[in-house]
Amino acid sequence: MAALPGPLVATDWLARRLDEPGLRIFDCTLVSRAAPDGSDLIAESGRTAYAAGHLPGAAHLDVLALSDPGQPWRYALPTPERFAVLAGAAGIGRGVRAVLYCRNHHMWAARMWNTLRHFGFDDAAVLDGGWAKWTSEGRATETAARSHPPAEFAARPRAGVFVDKAAVAAALDDPAVRLVNALSPEQHAGTGGVHYGRAGRLPGSVNVPARALTDPETQAYLPPERLRRVFEAAGALDRPRTIVYCGGGVAASSDALALRLIGRDAAVYGLSLQEWARDPAMPLVRG
Repeated sequence: MAALPGPLVATDWLARRLDEPGLRIFDCTLVSRAAPDGSDLIAESGRTAYAAGHLPGAAHLDVLALSDPGQPWRYALPTPERFAVLAGAAGIGRGVRAVLYCRNHHMWAARMWNTLRHFGFDDAAVLDGGWAKWTSEGRATETAARSHPPAEFAARPRAGVFVDKAAVAAALDDPAVRLVNALSPEQHAGTGGVHYGRAGRLPGSVNVPARALTDPETQAYLPPERLRRVFEAAGALDRPRTIVYCGGGVAASSDALALRLIGRDAAVYGLSLQEWARDPAMPLVRG
């Protein structure tokens, strides 16, 4: 079985390997909408979108179902034991190469890629351009529901992929850490968009919106040299360590993947502003 070429795979690479044993495709789409008062972003299962069409052989993988249901925050990481059971049942584990895609500028696929990395699984990649690029190229799709045979997943959590609120609070005054906000410029400034309870950004953070990292037509990630220029222009590469945040660690995971493409590791604040903004003791700035 061919090894994955990196954290991204191209549509033509995947098209040549659809029937390769051990290569499994997952549609990670969730559907998001803003709450009526703008205070939150509500995510719901993308199963309906999956049923309307998906890549040949792809199974649906729900990020919400793979989170911790006992936490008050969406997308909270589950225990290693819970994740191992759920990921294995979905068909991810030993001897498997997982290709992840979604319909949302890679964000949900990137979040699942980062979650798998957190639990010690490196044989996963995101389909560059996702559903948008695949279908724009006229490639085959199907509507039949698919599932993959169970696999044995051994969860081995590694430090530094995700960080918590305490680590981010400590980073506010750490000259070795650059905080990067993956939300829109309006959300970064605190002037518009979903505000997760309080508008604004973490003090000292710079803005590299996740949507600025992809081609608006193909939704493929920009070439590495252009990605580097985007991050450099924002001042995101001026310190040895990077922590990326957003509303719930989803858009931030796309930034983290893009940073990996230019040879930089970044930690993601997993609960991000959905947790931070609702704690009045945590500072936010606007403007």
